[in-house]
Amino acid sequence: MKEEILEQNRKSWDKVAHHFHGVDTLPSYGPFAQTEDELELLDDPKGSKVLELGFGSGHSLKYLKDKGAQELWGIDLSETQKNIAGKVLAGLAPHLFCGAMEQDHGLPVDYFDLVYSIYALGWTTDLSGTLKLIHSYLKTGGSFIFSWDHPLYSHLKSESGRVYLESSYQDEGQKVMENFKGEGAEMVVTKRKLSTYINALIENGFRIERIIESEVPKELKHVEAEISDRYYSLYKAHSFPTTMVIKAVKE
Repeated sequence: MKEEILEQNRKSWDKVAHHFHGVDTLPSYGPFAQTEDELELLDDPKGSKVLELGFGSGHSLKYLKDKGAQELWGIDLSETQKNIAGKVLAGLAPHLFCGAMEQDHGLPVDYFDLVYSIYALGWTTDLSGTLKLIHSYLKTGGSFIFSWDHPLYSHLKSESGRVYLESSYQDEGQKVMENFKGEGAEMVVTKRKLSTYINALIENGFRIERIIESEVPKELKHVEAEISDRYYSLYKAHSFPTTMVIKAVKE
């Protein structure tokens, strides 16, 4: 079943990749979320070896290279994304792998100073298995930073400006999106509670350093938002965090 989901999602990501060119990439941690400039989660990347899970268009890896990272590595499910990222990172000698983050691709262990994921970790079909691999990739003292939809946000719906709980936060499990980005692409994502992420990190040997339930960026804090029923909107983000960001360390 997991293999079927991965194959379906791979085909769909190939189809919708063009929507995500430079979107939700560092220094951004997500839609209407605080940025790295505000949160300062990254240790000094100068001379570091970094690995991104779900590298997308490659812009986050380029951001870290511009900050002085020595080696750029990445895994992404989509071959289309890999081709796009290869162009964005041309001349920077990236090590890019096409495949699922929950699968072992023979990456070096005890090697990376930083593993990170911007709005991608939540797509894994095996959270614990993925975190176990991430832990193995990191050097002792290395950091894992990821952002994802705040687990409560995905249960909220807005109608004519009235925001309410559409479904039970307690219910975890797979959700099928039948027309992702209006491209007729079917995606399967797993809904998980915040505690599920936290406990999985602890169980796989991480020490949690920071948990952020993001506010809107500082430049938008005093902007009065128009009522909007879109999934991501500044109107909703003023009341509920769109994004969670967690930094954990391999001890």
